[in-house]
Amino acid sequence: MHRLIKKLVAAVVIAPLISSPLFAEQQDPAREQARSMVMTQYGIVATSQAVASQAGAAVLAKGGSAVDAAIAANAALGVIEPMMNGVGGDLFAIVYDAKAKRLYGLNASGWAPKNLSIDALKEKGLAKMRTVDQITVPGTVAGWDALQKRWGKLSMAEELAPAVALATQGIAVTETDADNWKTYGMPFLKNPEFARVFLPDGKAPLAGQLFKNPELAETLRLIGKQGRDGFYKGQTASAILKLERELGGFMEADDLADFQPEWIDPVSTTYRGWTIYEMPPNGQGLAALQMLNIMENYPIQEWGHNSQKSLHTEIEAKKLAYADLQHYIGDPHATQIPTRTLISKELAAKRAKLITNKAACNVLPSDLTEQLSHQSSDTTYLSVVDRDGNEVSLIQSNAGAFGGGLVAPGTGFPLQNRGAGFTLKPDKPNTLRPRTRPLHTIIPGFMQNDKRRIAFGIMGGFNQAQAHAQFVSNIVDFNMNIQEALEAARFTKRDFEGCGVWVENGIAPDVVAGLKNQGHEVTVWPRYFQSMGRGNAVEVNESSPVHYGATDPRADGEAVPEQIPFR
Repeated sequence: MHRLIKKLVAAVVIAPLISSPLFAEQQDPAREQARSMVMTQYGIVATSQAVASQAGAAVLAKGGSAVDAAIAANAALGVIEPMMNGVGGDLFAIVYDAKAKRLYGLNASGWAPKNLSIDALKEKGLAKMRTVDQITVPGTVAGWDALQKRWGKLSMAEELAPAVALATQGIAVTETDADNWKTYGMPFLKNPEFARVFLPDGKAPLAGQLFKNPELAETLRLIGKQGRDGFYKGQTASAILKLERELGGFMEADDLADFQPEWIDPVSTTYRGWTIYEMPPNGQGLAALQMLNIMENYPIQEWGHNSQKSLHTEIEAKKLAYADLQHYIGDPHATQIPTRTLISKELAAKRAKLITNKAACNVLPSDLTEQLSHQSSDTTYLSVVDRDGNEVSLIQSNAGAFGGGLVAPGTGFPLQNRGAGFTLKPDKPNTLRPRTRPLHTIIPGFMQNDKRRIAFGIMGGFNQAQAHAQFVSNIVDFNMNIQEALEAARFTKRDFEGCGVWVENGIAPDVVAGLKNQGHEVTVWPRYFQSMGRGNAVEVNESSPVHYGATDPRADGEAVPEQIPFR
């Protein structure tokens, strides 16, 4: 009933007062959304956990930049939801510098040890990688260090202070995290150090239970004092290497000390007047751009949001884009990748012609033989805008939930198992090679037109590229604001083969029935199903001093504005 009352009040009282073009272009009274956007002329931090958003907002209020706040929020998230992210994982970021009016990309994904290869595994009599072999060098701290040195207004210690306090004093475990902790943590009960740190009394913490991690607090203090050297050298590095030796792993001291993140230009395509940016390989961002290019060949706006025609086209576009993703993407330092061809309008037009009225259950990758003649999970996403209009789109992950369940004694964090993303088939773009990076699922996104700039991302393994494309379509094709675009019912095709597809029950039953008649094997899940991904977004509009923030109802998050400055 309160929704109806709000609509009546809006129609009678508010509507005459809000006729500005800015407001009109972001509102559509025919649609509903569960929560409002956060709006302020100051900064906003949007994360999957309210307390982490507050940590970032507190850093903004202290005079910090968007980057300072992003690091603070990310570190806090590592304390609050350690199954999803932390200093044992990798990081990617897209940063918009408002003064320079340009985008920067940072790839802080770690490499495999120099002594790890397919042949090295065979010499040990191993046909597959063990958990310890799946540990790639964690890139997050090096990423923080690079970001802070370029745009930080505060010290690393000041950025990490909220996370240190949370780890020391304890965090109240949320309902979602309690479920995830039990589901993904209990299988590691037999790992002594993991159980000691993350399963007190042999059990996963319950919702509302205080969880403290003093060893992680000490790890963060070292990083605060020494920067990257407080992680890749000294006692933390020694603890990681000791664990590697005990388990017969390949990592050496210089694998950690030598690692550096990479500054790189994001790649982009256009979609109906907007420019969409993703990070280039070794991530899956190309699939989002290719999917949008294919979708652009069809009148999705005319067909309607989540109509049968629109969804069929988007699902089939996903299959085509992901077939190329699986076949062509790896580390560009190790193999030539036809990036420009894969995101070209010409290739998209050819791929679009393969879409018929029936679901395709087995899709082949593009034939790029000529172009290639020289060719040899679980995550957190956050977005930040500061009062100056600088924006950060940052994603960070342990790969699997709690990584591989290995914790170096005394460090308080799980090590990622990102190396599981390599293939052991030789001579492929994503083949395991020394000091190369595997195909990554985690991707930050960014989009802009002549007035609006949106930093966005939706986490969730290989769901991410398809979720990015749906978010962009919601904004561009259907004029949704960023909150509505995050809330809208989604589909996800969770595998690379077959006709199976999951949809949320916000999609009309007759549409589901129609998709089934086209050959899609549809499973309907409850609305706001967590496996559809969890997203956040912030927006700057050049027509207004107001900034906007939005968070996904599929998580426990909140978009928190910077405290209003006062004397």
